[in-house]
Amino acid sequence: MKKKLIAPKPKPELYPKENSPGWKIRLHEVIFEADTPAGKWFDLALILAILLSVVVVLLDSVKSVRVEHGELLRNAEWFFTILFTIEYVLRLICVGRPLAYAKSFYGIIDLLAIIPTYLSVIFPGTHFLLVIRLLRILRVFRVLKLVQYMSAATELGAALKASRRKIAVFLYAVMIVVVIVGSLMYLIEGEAAGFTSIPRS
Repeated sequence: MKKKLIAPKPKPELYPKENSPGWKIRLHEVIFEADTPAGKWFDLALILAILLSVVVVLLDSVKSVRVEHGELLRNAEWFFTILFTIEYVLRLICVGRPLAYAKSFYGIIDLLAIIPTYLSVIFPGTHFLLVIRLLRILRVFRVLKLVQYMSAATELGAALKASRRKIAVFLYAVMIVVVIVGSLMYLIEGEAAGFTSIPRS
């Protein structure tokens, strides 16, 4: 009999306090609980925004594209940064212990997703910030709730159809490694070594 996978419940500190107003509880349901219709739509929109923002970062590393569409890419980057900033603030508002969330793994990743753009205003031309912005791609793991599929890793001998989720996780992990390694090569070696952009790296 096939074991049903159940999504892990959020940690206690992520729940709103018992005396929280209704709007805060509702906001928490939308942002943190993917089992609700509104939560599913929120996660879908967030995945799309994350992936599009990563594409913007990759395109920004291509010199020819940056020269021709630099202003458009900058505007797009600021749009996603402001969007993720609002999302981050809303997450802090609706959890019971904001500081505990901010210090959690995903809280730090959320913060790293927005800080580089603001730092680029203070420190223009800072190259390494581009690589940090690519850490946004890690946020998709949280949205997709991929942790719930890890317990099924021992079922690799099952039919391909039954393993499609694990295959998707593996391919996504490979993509992350390729993007991060390519970004590091682009940052370390630079154009002089032929790494003229992240996609080429």
